[in-house]
Amino acid sequence: MNKYVRTYLHRGLIFAGLGPIVTSIVYIILEASGTEIVLSGLDVFKAIVTTYIIAFVHAGSSVFPQIEKWPLFKQIFFQGISIYLAYTIGYLINSWIPLNPVIIGIYSGCFFGIFGLTWLIIYICTGVVTKKMNKKLEEMNR
Repeated sequence: MNKYVRTYLHRGLIFAGLGPIVTSIVYIILEASGTEIVLSGLDVFKAIVTTYIIAFVHAGSSVFPQIEKWPLFKQIFFQGISIYLAYTIGYLINSWIPLNPVIIGIYSGCFFGIFGLTWLIIYICTGVVTKKMNKKLEEMNR
């Protein structure tokens, strides 16, 4: 089995269980804030399964930036699209966002804007750290 597939599965399985825990915490916070929550058994099941899958995909997709033979754009694209699809499908299945093109457009814009900004910050910070390390290595080699 490819080492990246193995890493994807390993990370996914380690963190997948956090999805349902986060869902439970959100429902507890909503209830504590006075929001009336009425869930059927099917609603609870859908929330648990979809958040498990979302957490699995989110954690697993962290392997894409580590595939060094891929160009940066390909790494970003595969990580972003896999997370986007997992979240969007999960949100639609649970009716956490309505199946409305305008709402999905706003959600998508927010998602990709925040995802892109996050990647930009990581890229800049990594560049700064790399320059500092290279400078120290040059000084040590003199």
